[in-house]
Amino acid sequence: MHSNKAILANPIHLVAFGFGAGLSPKAPGSVGTIVAVLIYLVLPSMPPIIYAGLVLLSFFFGIWICGKTAEDLGVHDHGGIVWDEFVGYWITMFMAPSGLFWVLLGFVFFRLLDIFKPWPIKWADKELAGGLGIMLDDVLAGIMAALGMQAVVVLIG
Repeated sequence: MHSNKAILANPIHLVAFGFGAGLSPKAPGSVGTIVAVLIYLVLPSMPPIIYAGLVLLSFFFGIWICGKTAEDLGVHDHGGIVWDEFVGYWITMFMAPSGLFWVLLGFVFFRLLDIFKPWPIKWADKELAGGLGIMLDDVLAGIMAALGMQAVVVLIG
């Protein structure tokens, strides 16, 4: 068993655990997503291609850090690993309108999909191993949430 102090002392684990958010005793995925929201809020406005590139880099980085952390801890998808929630939320917010309503709606959409895991999210969660397996279910939840966000944009007009 690894102590919280040991997890936070390792830079790879620190990032995988969302800078400590994943150590929350209750709902670490939701707490991790809240930290992702806070980071999103301080990001400067950027063209969609730059935003997409940063998210893509975060995804590939996440495959490595989440896989390494899971391997080091000896647990496939430790509940405290929340970098995948970061990336999933940032995908949710791709090309979302600005404003608190959209930030909160993105949070709700993403968390519901991540918690209930409809197909193909559940498939990815159960069938894929390693860092890719840890990341991909949240990426799929983020894509589905982003589609839901864009549907709301169209409906609201």
